[in-house]
Amino acid sequence: MTTAVSSSSDVDSKGLKGGALGLVSSVVVGVASTAPAYSLAAALGYIVISGVGGNVAGVHAPGVVLLAFVPMYLIAVAYQELNKAEADCGTTFTWASRAFGPIAGWMGGWGIIVADVIVMANLAQIAGSTTFGLLGNFGVGWAVAASNSVLWSTVAGIIWIAVMTWICYRGIEISARLQQVLLSIEVVVLIIFSLFALIRVYSGNGVKTSLIPNIDWFNPFTLNFGSVLAPALLAAIFIYWGWDTAVSVNEETAEPKKTPGRAAIISTVLLLITYTLVTTATVSFAGVGSHGIGLANGNNADNVFLSIGPVLFGTGVIGKILIALLTISILTSASASTQTTILPTARTSLSMAVYKAIPAKFARIHPKYLTPTWSTVAMGIVSIAFYLIFTLISEDILTALVDSIGLMIAFYYGLTGFACVWFYRKTIFSTFRNFIMRGLFPFAGGVMLAAAFVYGLISYAAPDWEVDSNGHNITIFGIGADAVIGVGGLLIGAVLMGVWWIIKPDFFRGKTLPRRSDDLVLAPGDGRVATFGLPDSGRMPEVIAPDLSNLPPGQNAIDAVTGQPQDPKKRGS
Repeated sequence: MTTAVSSSSDVDSKGLKGGALGLVSSVVVGVASTAPAYSLAAALGYIVISGVGGNVAGVHAPGVVLLAFVPMYLIAVAYQELNKAEADCGTTFTWASRAFGPIAGWMGGWGIIVADVIVMANLAQIAGSTTFGLLGNFGVGWAVAASNSVLWSTVAGIIWIAVMTWICYRGIEISARLQQVLLSIEVVVLIIFSLFALIRVYSGNGVKTSLIPNIDWFNPFTLNFGSVLAPALLAAIFIYWGWDTAVSVNEETAEPKKTPGRAAIISTVLLLITYTLVTTATVSFAGVGSHGIGLANGNNADNVFLSIGPVLFGTGVIGKILIALLTISILTSASASTQTTILPTARTSLSMAVYKAIPAKFARIHPKYLTPTWSTVAMGIVSIAFYLIFTLISEDILTALVDSIGLMIAFYYGLTGFACVWFYRKTIFSTFRNFIMRGLFPFAGGVMLAAAFVYGLISYAAPDWEVDSNGHNITIFGIGADAVIGVGGLLIGAVLMGVWWIIKPDFFRGKTLPRRSDDLVLAPGDGRVATFGLPDSGRMPEVIAPDLSNLPPGQNAIDAVTGQPQDPKKRGS
């Protein structure tokens, strides 16, 4: 006989507004978080010029984007499977703590936080300058000069961060509704841009550097992995980054163990389609030359769309309208991403505070809006401070942030893949599906990201990896700035972790978030009561081997996470 049991995998409320998001809203949040228009505008140029000397990704950029989808999809599967076991808004922090222990979990959570804080500086920079650029397109004279002013762009960027922080503070439903509007504008304009570019190329009305798309563009394996493909992959991973926001709001989602995982996978597939179309169209029209609107021209790398737009659409009335729409799409994309960057960071820090991994004040929830208060506001304040500091040091360093963020993304996404394999290690061979979805796919995604991290770090550390507008190397302590910011951000986390360990050691001793795995246990019956919890919380269930070899005659085994019965016919297989 098998009866239903409750387990520790049930969603524990942290005070967030449960059931606020459905599948569509979750997908919108996941896609909007990646900010397709902003991400491509900021990163496509860097994908094209990734490499050393003349050995760069070039026309193979669409192939690199396709290849980057593979680890993203594989890690999205890991998110989906881990979310089934424990739908916790801490995501990587919680899952890595369960699988590997508190140190790995804390660093995974920090990886999310520091990557989000750093990208906010880049987002704010683009949102600020684009705001004035848009006003300039509508004839506001002073706005043109302001768009080129570091001071006024910084002021506008800070205002954007403050506004989006306030929206996130007001509630998840308001955030989701705004995302639907912003994403709709963004996607429509990107499709118009792509079709316009391809029609001009195929009709013979392109520019001198235009190229007819070739199937070879989609094969990145002709590129040298260490010096070209790995760093290009990290830049391409950046444009996919953000879909995991759909999972970080799992505790505010209807059917929290199913909907977020599905939304994550759907988001990555939709991004693949969008990015393949836009990347191919952009490379085709602009080409990969180092002059004019060519994508290898370093002057265009910060925002390829605004560099190409006037040439693509022309200077007529319709052209100006389309350029304005393109500018609006980048602005809405950056603002949407600003908002959806705050969401997962606030929820990660909320979960860390609940489990006493950081100060308890980060766990405070607004009684009316049911959103993290201190976590949300702190994210906005820290982001503004970081933006100001890096702007004062050097505006050129802000452009280097894209590559350094790629290192952090590879770190915590890869950690999640390996955590999935280790968490499910005892039942991974129980079914063919489990082997693929909880073993092979997450492990392959983790390995790919680990390789990209190592080889990318080696390339980024070269002093001449990136140069500023004056041709000078962008370095910190004589090492490539991308590598220093990426690794330095993680090392700062290690120091902070050590400090908190001394102040409040309960989490690090496994008292608040103990390690566990996916086990089969003896089903309750004949007077047995299966209990789940901390080792000192009561009688624990008897653990059964994955092959059921130690299953007592006449008894049944259940999955400790899902409560599902196991087929006794598998005994000894």
